Amino acid sequence: MTATGLSLPVFSAVLAAAFMHAGWNAVAKLRLEPILTMALISASAGLFALPASLWFGSPPSAAWPWLAGSILLHLGYYIALAEAYRHADMGQVYPIARGSAPLLTACASLLLLQEALAPLAALGIAILCAGVAMMAFAKAGGQGLSRTALGYALLTGALISGYTLVDGLGARAAGDPHAYAAALFVIDAIPLPVFVLWTRGRGILSSVRGLALPGLGGGGLALGSYWIAIWAMTVAPIPLVAATRETSVLFAMLISVVVLKEPLLMSRTAAVVVIVAGVVAMRLA
Repeated sequence: MTATGLSLPVFSAVLAAAFMHAGWNAVAKLRLEPILTMALISASAGLFALPASLWFGSPPSAAWPWLAGSILLHLGYYIALAEAYRHADMGQVYPIARGSAPLLTACASLLLLQEALAPLAALGIAILCAGVAMMAFAKAGGQGLSRTALGYALLTGALISGYTLVDGLGARAAGDPHAYAAALFVIDAIPLPVFVLWTRGRGILSSVRGLALPGLGGGGLALGSYWIAIWAMTVAPIPLVAATRETSVLFAMLISVVVLKEPLLMSRTAAVVVIVAGVVAMRLA
């Protein structure tokens, strides 16, 4: 079947989710080592989701295999993204990680779900990928993106594609995206903090003291961003929702320059414009 476009309400909601996603990624670059901040954000999101989980109840048994797969993919995503942020700045890593995911998601959706894309949507993905390639070769402070950082950014994109498909199908199997999303965030709050404690020791807890506010803020943004996306994937084609979320690269570039004081380079700006142009083409499909 051929996927139709996004309605204006769904498109607007996913744009809001994109802004929130860029926001919590900016929090992940502040003050602490990224993996520690992500663990704090993950735990905070789970805390926020707990009342909702009690309200909506447990999702049906058909959704639990999807939830289990999503938790594993999310853990890998957090670790890969943190490593990417250790080796490069947000302005380079974020567009590559987010921009490579829609191509993988669209291909997987075509193969697994028979959700074929309209010609304009396919063109949009091609334009988006060109922007990703431009971003990969952009210079940061005179330094090109290292192979290590590029590898982690692309791995992050692959994991994003994986959990996007899994959660889209899981929410559909659950029949209630809100019960699915609430359960996902509550369970997802456990593995990453446990992993950090296991690998770094309990002494690492002293590093997060005084950072409750950024952690709560980032957790709230992460929760709102992905909750909207999960809902959207139950009412619209998964590839188009995944692609529209990547307008977050524009917000991320603005945050990286204004808040994180990373350099604004013409090559990077041009790459972001191309990526957004690809997303716009998919919106018009």
